[in-house]
Amino acid sequence: MSVSHQNLMPEPPATLLAEEPEPAAELDAAVRDGGDVTAVAAHFPAYSAAWAELAERALGNGEVVAAYAYARTGYHRGLDQLRRNGWKGFGPVPWSHLPNRGFLRCLHALGQAADQIGESDEAARCATFLRDCDPSAADALDG
Repeated sequence: MSVSHQNLMPEPPATLLAEEPEPAAELDAAVRDGGDVTAVAAHFPAYSAAWAELAERALGNGEVVAAYAYARTGYHRGLDQLRRNGWKGFGPVPWSHLPNRGFLRCLHALGQAADQIGESDEAARCATFLRDCDPSAADALDG
């Protein structure tokens, strides 16, 4: 006989960040045309996707401390936006919603950079937080 348990507590609603067409277009153009992503981050400092792109590039170039700094900046800017959109520190942040991906990518890059500089507790917290936000984000980013 198997017993299944249902969670009777209400689940928090998913947090969906607003679309940001202007920074998204500028970042897409910089990535596509080999432009200056740092200029996009400077022009739109609250846009986590620009920080994520910088962090991922720095990780790919072995610039771990720079990657950590970029990722942490984008992560904190993303937390600010999540809170402004009703997030209470828990609940789903869906990967399927494109505007959420900048924050989720920063969180992932922060965990990778933390691991590479020996901050294993921080790396573990980031991995857990990413899975708590959306397991499909972790799956997609871990590749």
